[in-house]
Amino acid sequence: MPRRRLLPFVVVALAVLAAPTVSGAITPHSASALHAHDAALAAKSRAAVLDLYSLDQQLAGTQSRLNTLQTQTLSLRAQRASLAHQLHIAKRSTRLAQRRLAARLRALYEQGNVEPLEIVFGAKTIDEAMTSLDSLSRMTNQGEDVIRELKTARVNLGSASRELAKREAELAAATQQARATANALAATRAARSSYIVTLAAERSMTERQISTVIAQAAAARLKSEQLARIAATAATDAPVPSAVAPATTFVSAGPAVGGRTISVSATGYALSGRTATGLAVGWGVAAVDPSVIPLGTHITIPGYGEAVAADTGGAVMGAAIDLWFPTVAQANAWGRRVVTITLH
Repeated sequence: MPRRRLLPFVVVALAVLAAPTVSGAITPHSASALHAHDAALAAKSRAAVLDLYSLDQQLAGTQSRLNTLQTQTLSLRAQRASLAHQLHIAKRSTRLAQRRLAARLRALYEQGNVEPLEIVFGAKTIDEAMTSLDSLSRMTNQGEDVIRELKTARVNLGSASRELAKREAELAAATQQARATANALAATRAARSSYIVTLAAERSMTERQISTVIAQAAAARLKSEQLARIAATAATDAPVPSAVAPATTFVSAGPAVGGRTISVSATGYALSGRTATGLAVGWGVAAVDPSVIPLGTHITIPGYGEAVAADTGGAVMGAAIDLWFPTVAQANAWGRRVVTITLH
């Protein structure tokens, strides 16, 4: 076959075979999947930030309660200290009163007149008797008052001490619970912050992947367009088989060396446009059923020449192929015929 006749086939074959290499890893849904993943990460990040805000509010409330409990504990400690001071003063006052009472009783005892009758009969005058009886009565009443005050003070101070101890125990339990809650909230907040940092890093990586995929897709599209332009230019410039209607002659292909043969129904067509692979139609482009003849397969067709499986069609099913011709007359001259083709 002349070299110029092989040019369209070579260009088309290169375009078909190169396209998967350029864009095989850049499927349209890969960028969509990355965008969906990025959106999901953004939603998780927003939810995590809201959780973090809620945790901050709870932690602030717990810390405020803990401060209040600590203030109350300090107040109770101050009350206990004051109570202990009051008890010390009461005990000291009681001891002083007891000593004074003991001194007076000792004085009476030394005088030898401790009974009221003895005091009356032992007095030289009525005034002396009344004074002595009054002193005795006052000392007796003072002794009873001291004892009564001491008992009352001990009862009151004991009750107050028990109440303070109860309140201190309650405050200690509440403080311990508040500390445990604050520690748990702080740990949860730290974990949530770490999770947000992880999400941010994953989003950054996903965005870089999206940028890479978009750049690769743009490069693949540009490469495909360049190959399509080369194929279209080569197909336009290449000579086509001579045909004089209604009698049309086609290139006679010699026996192919190697490859698998298959009998197919070959139909000629002369439509314009682009193939399923995105290339412009042209001489040497064959439409096939990909389940029978994979796209990109090099085909030798008796009476037509060399072609490449670069297109599909709804009517091309099973052992059938469509061959492109530049004119309707040439396509009609070919018509539909059964030929044995060789797949390389």
